[in-house]
Amino acid sequence: MSAAGDRLQDTARQAALALPDVSHGYPFTPGLDVYKVAGKVFLIVTDDPDDQIITVKCEPEHARAQVRGYASITPGRYLDKRHWISLGPGPGITERLVTDAVEDSYDLVAERLPRPAP
Repeated sequence: MSAAGDRLQDTARQAALALPDVSHGYPFTPGLDVYKVAGKVFLIVTDDPDDQIITVKCEPEHARAQVRGYASITPGRYLDKRHWISLGPGPGITERLVTDAVEDSYDLVAERLPRPAP
């Protein structure tokens, strides 16, 4: 069963907030709920009820495969289209897929953070 737009966004928000050291707010515009780890963006949720999407960071090869595999996954709406994808409601967009996308995005951003000095 595919996730409706509001459920897709709620699932993404819940998945993001369950991860360690996540902050969120509206640093760009009131319509974009931005989630960060250590000050780096990993999830953007639109607050527009007519455009219920989420945007996540993704490895370029995986991003291309996702865009080819799902009609409602497109290159990232607001960011570098090679490294970001936007997910909207549609066939095959399940809560599990959304949660995995958010967690993968978080991991990609977190693994690129500078390591603390020993």
